Amino acid sequence: MEIGINYRQMNKSTNGFLVISLDFELLWGVFDKVDHKEKVNYFKNTRKVIPEILGLFSEYDIHCTWATVGMLFNENWEEWRMNIPEISPNYKNTALSAYNYGKALNSPETEFLCFAKDLIQQILNTPFQEIGTHTYSHFYCLEDGQTLASFKGDLENSIKLAKQMGIELKSLVFPRNQFNEDYLKVCYELGIENVRSNPTDWYWKDTQNDSLKNKIFRTGDAYLGLNNKSYKLTDLNIERGKPLSQKAGRLLRSYSANKFLNNLKLERVKSEMTSAAKNNEIYHLWWHPHNFGDDPKNNLKDLHILLEHYKQCTQDFGFQSTNMEELNLIVRNIS
Repeated sequence: MEIGINYRQMNKSTNGFLVISLDFELLWGVFDKVDHKEKVNYFKNTRKVIPEILGLFSEYDIHCTWATVGMLFNENWEEWRMNIPEISPNYKNTALSAYNYGKALNSPETEFLCFAKDLIQQILNTPFQEIGTHTYSHFYCLEDGQTLASFKGDLENSIKLAKQMGIELKSLVFPRNQFNEDYLKVCYELGIENVRSNPTDWYWKDTQNDSLKNKIFRTGDAYLGLNNKSYKLTDLNIERGKPLSQKAGRLLRSYSANKFLNNLKLERVKSEMTSAAKNNEIYHLWWHPHNFGDDPKNNLKDLHILLEHYKQCTQDFGFQSTNMEELNLIVRNIS
């Protein structure tokens, strides 16, 4: 990972920062919710759109953390079988197990849905991109049946496969945003220096709760901006023996054919970005690359609009782009 920020010149009031993290999963992120046969074109589009996202990031000097499901590091199903850990999560809901699913799905024609070593290498070859982890198996840290031991084994597997590509994992995003405070110590012991935590809004606190009320408020928040999504650099606290917890701000929702809602979404993000830039705050934007799979052209157009706005914020207010590990280094440098 290239470093593009002079940390020694940073102080507590110099700049605002745009942090982008992407949950890179392919089928492993949604296998329990979709029929993979109906998502073939969707994931083919996803694989094609990732190099285009990287191209835009290069054009605008965007630094990004790609929280990557460890199973994507495998070349094929044969290698995947060889890398099943000794201890795997024993979820009460067995449909959540990526291991059970993979054993049933195991066929050459499905490998493009589940493995992406070539794309990981492209990310690695792009300046200012950090490869982080989304656990090995898209591990659910709050589900009944999983344990600390199975989480540790899962994370160790991701670390092992990443090291085989010369990657040292420093940042973690909990799948489905199931943030588990009890697991932070083992993350730190295994070399994870940063984790993405959830927004503080009440409708984000219980990420297992898909109640209609929560869905309405999460969706409405994307368009109406119920409150400010950025925060001060001084709000980040280093705790002994734990990774730095970096709060997510805004989920970038995919393109909507409803022009009014789509423009409302973009204006919401632009307004929040401007506010963060003006007030020297951190604005953490995140999404899944596969969110662009249904309409790559218009999703990339939306991203281009937002990156143009970022460029204007850079010119007007000195706004800077960082990935999660770079932000960690900034915080530790000024502490």
